[in-house]
Amino acid sequence: MPAVVKCPTCGKDVAWVPENKFRPFCSDRCKQIDLGAWAAEKYVIGGKPDETPSPDLPADEED
Repeated sequence: MPAVVKCPTCGKDVAWVPENKFRPFCSDRCKQIDLGAWAAEKYVIGGKPDETPSPDLPADEED
């Protein structure tokens, strides 16, 4: 039996199967609503605004 998750946008049950090309969303509409929310900056990733990201490479390994 496939796993079932809730659509992040509307809460509808969605089967987590390869045939569902919109997973974890139930439809293209819900997928687009979520994308629009990211574009409108309604979602944020935690952290302080003045926090600088750590470098990917140590200083002695940079080009």
